[in-house]
Amino acid sequence: MHCPFCRHADSRVVDSRTSDDGTTIRRRRQCPACQRRFTTIETASLSVVKRSGATEPFSREKIVSGVRKACQGRPVSADDLALLAQKVEETLRGTGSPEIDAYEVGLAILGPLRELDEVAYLRFASVYQDFESLADFDAAITSLRAERAEREARAAESGTDGGARAAEDAVAPDGDGAGTSEQPADAVDTDGGTGAAGDEAPVRG
Repeated sequence: MHCPFCRHADSRVVDSRTSDDGTTIRRRRQCPACQRRFTTIETASLSVVKRSGATEPFSREKIVSGVRKACQGRPVSADDLALLAQKVEETLRGTGSPEIDAYEVGLAILGPLRELDEVAYLRFASVYQDFESLADFDAAITSLRAERAEREARAAESGTDGGARAAEDAVAPDGDGAGTSEQPADAVDTDGGTGAAGDEAPVRG
């Protein structure tokens, strides 16, 4: 990389550090000509192709900004939005493509947003998917209700199975003979080891 100070055509890396989320590498470089140091940030390329055909670098900040409008008045924190943007980026990078269509970005937002807040999801989806009538909202709400009912049914079934297994474990025998053990009466020495516990002392006349 060219030195930003003297424009020398080369530089050497003197230190490298990876960001906490592992998506970027911060490199400290030194110019061999002027000896001045500068920092570069290295990241994997991911561009968004807009409707006009123009491309721009993917930005988590833009994801957060767009979703924040749909979340106005909802119990959604800044940390929730940051995590949502991270999930969206991970989904897009998981495709392995360096360029993603803007429409695909919107699709990647819908899933995490639906899990985060259903009202915010409906707001975002109504704009993104161009809802034109109440029927569109009704269809989206029906789909949300069906998904919620399915999740609740799975949770209830899981809880029932877990309770049944716990009950079976509670009544099952230990299998190792654990419990109160009885010891033969004649094994207990009550007279100094001279006889069994049930023997009577001889009567002398």
